[in-house]
Amino acid sequence: MSHATLELADVFRQHGPAYLRDHTPHLSRGERRVMGAIVACRTAALGGHVEECEDCGVRRISYNSCRNRHCPKCQGSARASWLEARKAEILNVPYFHVVFTLPPSVAEIAFQNKAVIYALLMRCAAEATLTLAANPRHLGAKIGLLSVLHTWGQTLTHHPHVHCVVPGGGISLDGKRWLSCKPGFFLPVRALSRLFRKIFLRELNAAFHADKLRFFGELAHLATPHAFTQRMHLCGRLDWVVYAKPPFGGAKQVLAYLARYTHRAAIANSRLISLSKEEVAFTYKDYRRNGHIKTMRLSPDEFMRRFLLHVLPEGFHRIRHYGFLAKGERKENIERFRSMAEANQPDQSAHRKKSAEDLSSTKPFICPDCNGALRRLYDVAPLNKKPFHCDTS
Repeated sequence: MSHATLELADVFRQHGPAYLRDHTPHLSRGERRVMGAIVACRTAALGGHVEECEDCGVRRISYNSCRNRHCPKCQGSARASWLEARKAEILNVPYFHVVFTLPPSVAEIAFQNKAVIYALLMRCAAEATLTLAANPRHLGAKIGLLSVLHTWGQTLTHHPHVHCVVPGGGISLDGKRWLSCKPGFFLPVRALSRLFRKIFLRELNAAFHADKLRFFGELAHLATPHAFTQRMHLCGRLDWVVYAKPPFGGAKQVLAYLARYTHRAAIANSRLISLSKEEVAFTYKDYRRNGHIKTMRLSPDEFMRRFLLHVLPEGFHRIRHYGFLAKGERKENIERFRSMAEANQPDQSAHRKKSAEDLSSTKPFICPDCNGALRRLYDVAPLNKKPFHCDTS
């Protein structure tokens, strides 16, 4: 199949039935649902509606999307809606991008305990950042951050890490003024890495003693306290990877980043090159070679196995807000802090609004042939009469 028309759905459509036959006992309900959703997405199985162009008269059927968060075809509209809600929350201050990564010796435990450890990863990364920022030796302020969980590497291997977008400053601990970070500098990364490691291992140990962790296969021996304690000592001696990227240029760059990272599947359709009975070929960036684009070829079975590694537990929220951006106090804090943070900054409110509109705008009712307006004529019933489960968490 050619690169121009190849989609992830084609892989599951051609090779999914055999994969289900061979691996169903080892697949979770969520993984089976993801496979079904991706195959059904924008097909007659989910129904849709008929549209007609008011100018050229052409008619077309527009099939419904599955809206599953693991489907690469469904992230555009979800991203647009989410960005529309976020555009009013961007402050006119520099923003930093901070990434927290679990070492392999912890990542393999995370794979067998996704719900528990992914939540720990997000919470502990936020706690470390908030704690260090509140230290008067550094910023001495209450900050806010938005965190996004990713579990994949470029070759679809299991690589759990959290991307954090952080305003470059925060409210003073007495709540009276805005404190900005030093130009181009957020927090000392080495101190942040050590604090993150300390907090995470503390919480992981607590989860073990609360009997919240399960081990099987090659990790079955970790169920014993002695073996688990040894593993924790090993992890405590490792350097945990935390890095902070330079600040973004402004509101447009922040929103562009959010659009790129928040609503993303493990692999985009655009990266797929070819599909045959023997293999799936796709592109990836080799970061050990300065991001050089390379091609990887996997058997369809291995490709599907790797993709399904990244199916999140049902209901798990992969985008979370902390600090002054936490849900309960976000709106009030944004309104209050904006005047403080932007008092000495150029006014970019109009630019911020336009940037958000540019990034979140979609034109779903435009004729692809003549750019005329499409009007909806009537609905088309789905072929699949069974209730369709959609996890959009």
